[in-house]
Amino acid sequence: MPALTQQDLLGSLPEKGLREGASWLFSPKPFELTKREARKMMSLGHPLAQFQKISDSIYQRSRRGQLPQWIAELLDAGKPDWLVEAQSDIKLQSALPQVIRPDLILTEQGYALTELDSVPGGMGVTAWLSQVYAKVGYDVLGGGSGIVEGFRRILPEGGQVLVSEESADYRPEMQWLVDQLGANYSMRCAEAESVDEGAIYRFFEWFDWKNIPLAKPLAARGNITPPCKPHLEEKLWLALLWSPALRELWKRELRGSHLARLQEMIPYGWVVDPAELPPHAALPKLDVQTWQEVASFSQRERELVLKISGFHELAWGSRGVHIGHDLSSKEWKGAMLSAIAQFKNSPWMLQEFHSGRIVEHPYFDPETGEERMMQGRVRLCPYFFKDGEGVTEFGGALATIVPADKKKIHGMKDGILVPCCLAH
Repeated sequence: MPALTQQDLLGSLPEKGLREGASWLFSPKPFELTKREARKMMSLGHPLAQFQKISDSIYQRSRRGQLPQWIAELLDAGKPDWLVEAQSDIKLQSALPQVIRPDLILTEQGYALTELDSVPGGMGVTAWLSQVYAKVGYDVLGGGSGIVEGFRRILPEGGQVLVSEESADYRPEMQWLVDQLGANYSMRCAEAESVDEGAIYRFFEWFDWKNIPLAKPLAARGNITPPCKPHLEEKLWLALLWSPALRELWKRELRGSHLARLQEMIPYGWVVDPAELPPHAALPKLDVQTWQEVASFSQRERELVLKISGFHELAWGSRGVHIGHDLSSKEWKGAMLSAIAQFKNSPWMLQEFHSGRIVEHPYFDPETGEERMMQGRVRLCPYFFKDGEGVTEFGGALATIVPADKKKIHGMKDGILVPCCLAH
C-alpha cells in the first residue's frame, strides 16, 4: 500500500479547511476493523431507524393520552410551548431524521452505544478522509464517495444546508460536502438566519431557536430534515429503553432481534428523576432509594456517566458529560445535585460507564512529521442515510482515537481522526 505522509494529507486539505478553530492528528493509515466488527457496525442502520420510529410513536401516543403522559412531559421539559406543539403537526406525522449517527465505543466485549445523534457534525471531515485514503488504495468502508452519495440521496431534488451561527465551526466542512455534489446538483450552504424556498437540511439545534429569526416558520415546514421533532434529539431515550415501566411496551413495539441488539450495545441507563420512591423500592441496579445517595457514591461505585439530555447549549460536544470515577467526590456530588435540581427544565440521565479497549495506531508528530505510535481508545461514528422510501444505507465511518488516559473520547488536538477499513 502506498505510504501516506503528513505532507500528503495536509496538501490534500481544502483551501478553506474543514473545521473552524479545530485541529487533529493525521495518520498514515485508516483504522482497521475485523470483518465481524465491520459487519456488526454497518448493519446498525435499520435497527436504529426502527428505534427512532418507535420512539416517535411512543411520544406522540403519550401526548394524545394513549400512553402514560409522563413520557411526553419528560421529553418536553424546558421546551417552549410553540416547539412542543410544532412536533405534533400533521405535516410531520411520518417525518424522521434521514441521517443517523451513533457514537460507538469499541470495548473488549464489542460496542457500547453512548449517543444517537440525528444532527451530527463530522460528515464533511469523514467524507474527505474517506476520499483521500480510498484514492491510495485502502479498502475504506463505504468507499471514497459513500458519505457524499448518501447525503445526495436524502435531498434528491437539491435544496439548502442551513448552518446557524452557533454551529458556524462546522460550516467549512458542510460547504465542502455541498461542493462535492457537483455543479449540476442544485444545493447550497447558507446561514440558518436567512432561508429561501426549497428542501432544507438543518444543521442547527433547536435550543438555539431564539437566535434564528425564522425558527418558527422553519419548524412548520414539511420539507426540512431532520424534522422539527426535538424529542428525538434527547439522550433520555437511551435511558427509557431500560425503564422498567416501559419494558413490556418496548417488547411489543420493537422486533425481538432489534431490541436484543440495542440492549446488547446501549449501556444500562436511568433518568435522574428526583421523585420520591416508596420505602420498599430502590433504583434498579443502583440499590439505593435516592439520587442524593448516588451523589455520595465512592469512586469505585461511580463508574457511571452523567449527561444532560438534549435541549441545552451543553448537550453537544461532550460539554455536558461527567465521568463519575474521573471526578473528585466533591465534583461528583456537585454535578449530581445540579442534575437533580435541573430536572423540571433540563433533565439529565445516567449511564453505566463502559471502558474502551486499548488499541495501537500510528500518527504523525504535528511538529516533525515523524511517524509515532499511540496507545489509545477509539470511538466509531458510522453515518447512515435514509432515503425517501425509508431505505437506510451505510455511508462511511469516522474513527476518533485519543490517548488511553482520556476518559472522554471526542475530537481534540491530540486525537487521531481516520476513516475505517477492513483488516487484512
